Order: sequence, then structure tokens, then C-alpha cells
Amino acid sequence: MRTSLLLLALAAGLTLAAPAVAADDDDAIIITIKDHKFSPAEVKVPANKRLIVTVVNDDPTPEEFESKSLRVEKIIAGKSQGAVRIGPLKPGRYGFFGEFHEATAQGAVIAE
Repeated sequence: MRTSLLLLALAAGLTLAAPAVAADDDDAIIITIKDHKFSPAEVKVPANKRLIVTVVNDDPTPEEFESKSLRVEKIIAGKSQGAVRIGPLKPGRYGFFGEFHEATAQGAVIAE
């Protein structure tokens, strides 16, 4: 019983620690938050394709990755990362921002 619980806990930890990336490494999208700014501030993605964006927060404080046009809101704790699913998107520009530091945390996804 004890061994089963240990193995279950270990498996759960490995699952949570795995980095989130798009299905194909060529499509991996990583946006970093540092000093309350997004980098890169603009990301080009293929249109009409579902993608996963990994948001890495290098700041010690939390930030909310939010976009009304992408229909997404996700709080990313300080010094952590989170996965955000987007798309499929029609060609166009889709703005996003950090709700907790909106004056500096601005960006856009450009679907082509």
C-alpha cells in the first residue's frame, strides 16, 4: 500500500513538472514575463491551427495572461509557468495583456 501511494505521488509530480509545449516542437510558443513585460511582445502563429502557448513568469509576483479576443485568462504564479490553449485562429492580430501590470505587459498574437 505504501509503495503504491509513493508511486502515485511520484507519477503525479512528474506529470505536473512536465513543460507544456505545442504538439510539434517546431510549433512551440514560449512567452516570458520579465520585469512586468512580455517577451517576445509579438508572436506569429499559423492560422487555423490549435496551439499551446507556454507562459513563463520570471518575475517573483503573479501575473494574469489575459486576452478578450483569444478568450483566455490564466494566472501565472511568480517564478512558474503555465499552458494556455489558443485557436484555431483566423488570420489577424489578437492582443493580450497582463492584467496585474497592464501599463507595461502588452503583446499580440499574429495569425498568418
